[in-house]
Amino acid sequence: MASIHFIGAAFLGAALFVSQGSQAIESASTGPNLAEPEDAASQEKSALIRSGEYVARLGDCVACHTAPNGKLMAGGLELKTPLGTLYSTNITPDAQSGIGNYSFAQFDRAMRKGVAADGHNLYPAMPYPSYARLPSQDMQALYVYLTRGLAPVSQPNKPSDMSWPLSMRWGLSLWNWTFLDSTPFTPDASRDVVWNRGAYLVQGLGHCGACHTPRGIAFQEKAMTHEGSKGRFYLAGETVDAWRAPSLRNLWTVPDTVVMLKTGQNRFGSVSGSMVEVIHNSTQHFSDDDLVAIATYLESLPPGKDEVPMPSVPVRPVPSMVPAKLFSTPGGLGYVQFCVDCHRQDGTGVKGIFPTLAQNASVASADPATLLHLALTGWKSAETAAYPRVYTMPGFSRLSDQELADIMSFVRQSWGNNAGAINAYQVKRVRGDLDPKVTDSSTFETPRLASMLAQPNAPQRVRGMRLHLETRTLLPQNVGNDLNCTSCHLNAGTVADGSPFVGLSAFFPSYAPRAGRIITLEDRINGCFLRSMNGKPLAADSPDMQAMVAYFNWMKGNTKPRDKVVGRGVGRIDMAIKPDSENGRKVYSAQCAVCHGKDGEGLMRADGPVVYPALWGDRSFNIGAGMARTYTAAAFVQRNMPVGFHEKFPLGQGGLSDQQAVDVAEYFSHQPRPDFAAKVKDWPKDKKPEDARY
Repeated sequence: MASIHFIGAAFLGAALFVSQGSQAIESASTGPNLAEPEDAASQEKSALIRSGEYVARLGDCVACHTAPNGKLMAGGLELKTPLGTLYSTNITPDAQSGIGNYSFAQFDRAMRKGVAADGHNLYPAMPYPSYARLPSQDMQALYVYLTRGLAPVSQPNKPSDMSWPLSMRWGLSLWNWTFLDSTPFTPDASRDVVWNRGAYLVQGLGHCGACHTPRGIAFQEKAMTHEGSKGRFYLAGETVDAWRAPSLRNLWTVPDTVVMLKTGQNRFGSVSGSMVEVIHNSTQHFSDDDLVAIATYLESLPPGKDEVPMPSVPVRPVPSMVPAKLFSTPGGLGYVQFCVDCHRQDGTGVKGIFPTLAQNASVASADPATLLHLALTGWKSAETAAYPRVYTMPGFSRLSDQELADIMSFVRQSWGNNAGAINAYQVKRVRGDLDPKVTDSSTFETPRLASMLAQPNAPQRVRGMRLHLETRTLLPQNVGNDLNCTSCHLNAGTVADGSPFVGLSAFFPSYAPRAGRIITLEDRINGCFLRSMNGKPLAADSPDMQAMVAYFNWMKGNTKPRDKVVGRGVGRIDMAIKPDSENGRKVYSAQCAVCHGKDGEGLMRADGPVVYPALWGDRSFNIGAGMARTYTAAAFVQRNMPVGFHEKFPLGQGGLSDQQAVDVAEYFSHQPRPDFAAKVKDWPKDKKPEDARY
């Protein structure tokens, strides 16, 4: 199902100006019942069909005329408008339900004037006011492709369900008389070829204005081009179905726009909403010359009225610096808990994977519609040749209106975004409009880091949380590799089945089979420093150890020693599953290497900071760590890796099968890693686990 702004299309598409010889065009467009052509004519027609296919594909006809899991161009896509529901039509060459009996003149009239072959008016949800700008050669190439290049599909069209009086189509004639300009595109003689080509692509079959141009009282686009007294409105941005289609006027540099249209992301952010499919179906297939032409035209448009242009170079904070309010406000701590793992403390995201929030147009927009939409319903990246893997962000509708308002206000006011705050009422209103679904049915109640601020020893507990989040940075003398506590205890120990700290301190002191004695919570923490961190222990009475224990004690809540805590640990995996290390290598390459490196070396930013840790080698955990055991690692992986894989709250984590998890765990856990001298003291009284490395 798609939702559209009445009279505007839901999708921004684009098309190439395909120039063909007029003689060839005329010979191929005399109607659908041509006699069998000779070889030369057949080749010429085939070339024209390919040209028309190029126009149709890059015009994103598939977006509206192909239903989910439906046949190509057979229609049936539900298009919701504020005044009723439309269904896209069958445009295959089927004679009964498609356009197989359309002459070129009838097709041309439908495309330019919105009048079907039988004389009824089309709703301007099909953006014929934009298609009217097509020159004849492009229109004829498209016609030949649709009537000769597609397989006919017999699928009757669904009737529209529009409210009165718009159900009376005769009124559309008046709308056309008032707003439709069917004049084809005319090049501007004062501009060069590149600019004119870009202007044609944007204004014509691309119909960019259908989403990005403000609407008038009759839902008409206020301007169809940048020219004239109303030209300042053209592409100046519009809110469509709770998404903010941003202004495209002088948005970025030409290279930045080219990269966005080609890959779905650039250094300022990534696409969302309808544009995800536009990039996938349409603009990634543009030639580089045409992408440059579009970007050149858009860059030439001055900012709209009262619009502040985005900087051509994003302002990047010093990596070691974080917003002053990151650890001292509810919004900052909410960001730490739910956003940092993907978007990082400095808001720069992870290149090629998770978008930056710093200087992001959707984040900093005066209208926060897109940000609200994403926070409540989630996000996914565009699938492109450059980035074939799709990453996701789950919706955070589990969080309260106030929590989301706090987090989004923090994001909009950090890293130079300088945008206005969001209040709980705004979130509530959009939540009511969207009715988002909770993406995780777990009963685990995630503790909120922000609630620590109300505690009497808040500074100590926040320090303890930071020591788990930034262990390597804050305790360099105690950490001997690239890991932090949060590498295994996700989101500072707040994720169900992600080895959370919830209730943990209630179970200490307790007997530890590996140590063969009763250990304290401090002992357990130091075990991680020695093994997972391949480092040195903290003094039990040190302020930092006391801060970590204080954080654990806050996470204990009302848990009693014999209570069962839902989501505790990482779960279990059947040890009867036999590992296949070679398949594990393949799973690692496909699912893990993007974050942890081809050779397990981890992911580092060009300027030095570690993004995701090494899984083997000198900078990883040693042989004495729990993660060096196949089935412990497999249980963690099965529930928590990879992140951004689907819509599960809060990290889109997990998704591998049990067998895949066992295979990949066997593969990476048995790669070279530091030894652990004290391993000879392990399991002095109890039987060691079957998957122990020593």
